[in-house]
Amino acid sequence: MSLTPAFYATWSPRLLGLLRIILGFLYIQHGTAKLFGVPHVAMFDGLQLFSLMGAAGVLELVGGALLLIGLFTRPVAFILSGQMAVAYFLMHAPAAFLPILNGGEMAVMYCFTFLYLAAAGGGAYSLDAVRGKAGA
Repeated sequence: MSLTPAFYATWSPRLLGLLRIILGFLYIQHGTAKLFGVPHVAMFDGLQLFSLMGAAGVLELVGGALLLIGLFTRPVAFILSGQMAVAYFLMHAPAAFLPILNGGEMAVMYCFTFLYLAAAGGGAYSLDAVRGKAGA
């Protein structure tokens, strides 16, 4: 097997689509944990829908679902990237600047992975591709 430009042209959109699907699936879990208590995360017990964390849960649930199916990938990913930047600076950065010291590594990873999807689009296996709007 030779790793030719044709190989990369074939597999890059597929792996981008897989990245989007997995990211959406993982992100939905944050929303369902906050809004429905499934899976149960004790720190979200008693969370109010009309609070900053409640709004985050709605973004995570709806945005994660849209990413999972690949609908409006670019604008959704851009919004979620901003959400994660805000989460990092509000929840993690006050404890310490470096993510390794403040527990914010995943917030940073989500932020920049969403930013990548905002630029690259949804890849293969997306409703955006079916609609003919590559990552719209």
